[in-house]
Amino acid sequence: MATAALTGFSMMSLLSLGYLTWDLMGPNQVEKDPGQALGGRAPAPRPPHIIFFLTDDQGFNDIGYHSSDIRTPTLDKLAADGVKLENYYIQPICTPSRSQLITGRYQIHTGLQHSIIRPRQPNCLPFHHVTLPQRLQELGYSTHMVGKWHLGFYKKQCLPTRRGFDTYFGSLTGSVNYYTYDSCDGPGLCGFDLHEGESVAWGHRGKYCTHLYTQRVRKILASHDPRAQPLFIFLSFQAVHTPLQSPREYMRPYRGLNNVARRKYAAMVSTVDEAVHNVTYALRKYGFYQNSVIVFSTDNGGQPLSGGNNWPLRGRKGTYWEGGVRGVGFVHSPLLRKKRRVSKALVHITDWYPTLVGLAGGNESLTKGVDGYNVWGAISEGKESPRLEILHNIDPLYNHARSGSLQKGHGIWNTAVQASIRAGDWKLLTGDPGYGDWIPPQVLPGFPAEWWQLERHTAPRRSLWLFNISGDPYERYDLSEQRPDVVKELLARLVYYNRTAVPVRYPSEDPRADPHLNGGAWVPWVGDEEEDNWDRVHRRKNKNWKTKLKLYKSSLFFRRLNTRIMSNRI
Repeated sequence: MATAALTGFSMMSLLSLGYLTWDLMGPNQVEKDPGQALGGRAPAPRPPHIIFFLTDDQGFNDIGYHSSDIRTPTLDKLAADGVKLENYYIQPICTPSRSQLITGRYQIHTGLQHSIIRPRQPNCLPFHHVTLPQRLQELGYSTHMVGKWHLGFYKKQCLPTRRGFDTYFGSLTGSVNYYTYDSCDGPGLCGFDLHEGESVAWGHRGKYCTHLYTQRVRKILASHDPRAQPLFIFLSFQAVHTPLQSPREYMRPYRGLNNVARRKYAAMVSTVDEAVHNVTYALRKYGFYQNSVIVFSTDNGGQPLSGGNNWPLRGRKGTYWEGGVRGVGFVHSPLLRKKRRVSKALVHITDWYPTLVGLAGGNESLTKGVDGYNVWGAISEGKESPRLEILHNIDPLYNHARSGSLQKGHGIWNTAVQASIRAGDWKLLTGDPGYGDWIPPQVLPGFPAEWWQLERHTAPRRSLWLFNISGDPYERYDLSEQRPDVVKELLARLVYYNRTAVPVRYPSEDPRADPHLNGGAWVPWVGDEEEDNWDRVHRRKNKNWKTKLKLYKSSLFFRRLNTRIMSNRI
């Protein structure tokens, strides 16, 4: 059992039978502190090794300690022995969460407040921002990234190895086939996307993505001396993002799930759980564990269409309801002062930047100007969080809510604009927050995808909501009419933040990015010396009125049908 690598089949057999235990070290494999050989004299504190796991599209109900149908024994054990973050917030889609983690800044301060970075867009993380790995390099860390980047690659300056990582192995776009590493941005616009440093890594086709990334991390750990230099590893899984693919043996324990998408999705979550197990085992084996901090985080809410689930929270990926922005997260470390507990401290993904820089020995001057807070005291010692407020986002380009207006915003804010803010117990949403139903775990074999777009509520369309999130975490009771005083205060905060926003960076797609013009792979296509033009903003074309009428009639039919079905089901 105490082997460095467990095969997928044997691991899953143990998972399904419930025989797996965390302590695989054995009595003679316990790490020794080098200070023990110094006559009892405590050595000077060393900066900790930092391992950051980021999963993609994993929903609030998609981890064992929140779910009844998905098994994650490793994650459950790590979280139980560490600190579970149960008031932790992320962003509703991929690029924004990654940009905020890497820069410690809200999207409105990086220009990435709208949508994601598409593969053919000449866009990436702004060059003038000093990234988290760059700060850690300054503090003497060896920095490595494995996995999904999704922060732009149109110039070589955008690549992970130019933004603070000593090594990089992974994909640059938002989604690839887990075996072939092909990534498509439309019909006929497909290319290979697996990179080693700044070169295309052609030789890995057929190897399952999550396994390949895990093997690379273990290789880094095996070749690094834990006492010579502190280590930062950012393992950014593509899992459990679509396409829903996993080795067949991981699906066997879930054959009782009737919903096919949920079954495949659950299997992919199990591959992540095994990956985290193998990495943490390697941390122990190679002498890193006793001086390490392990952070686990999701990047956004789950997508029910693809098997994910956020129950009992409202909404899903891509929305500003809690199901889109409330994340699964925990910290596991021997360095925690108060372990085995649940933290209700307010934490946001931007907080990892100053928190990890502080752990690495950096002073406050290295995090000046960021929007995050150092929350290590709240996590490790149970102190109050220094964070009292979160700007979820202000997106001026998102489709404006037809029912919104400056008048409905009390003359303070145009409620047609998509925005959301949390202050203390209160959360305010304006504009169109996205699909806002409560979706229970998928138990039926499946039904037409269009039905997910049809909410059960028949209330008039609104453009402003107020919730007491502490007392109503599921966002069922809108208090905007009862508490106009709170509404006005939060609208004023949106105005304040909007004054600090930089222009949106969302350029038109560049035909030169086509992989067929670049050797069949997604690679940088613009020279570093070429000037950028941020005046061009890509907007979707409006459909003509005939198409809109057809869609309206179709939607009306499905809404009525869905209402009857849901009424019968309830």
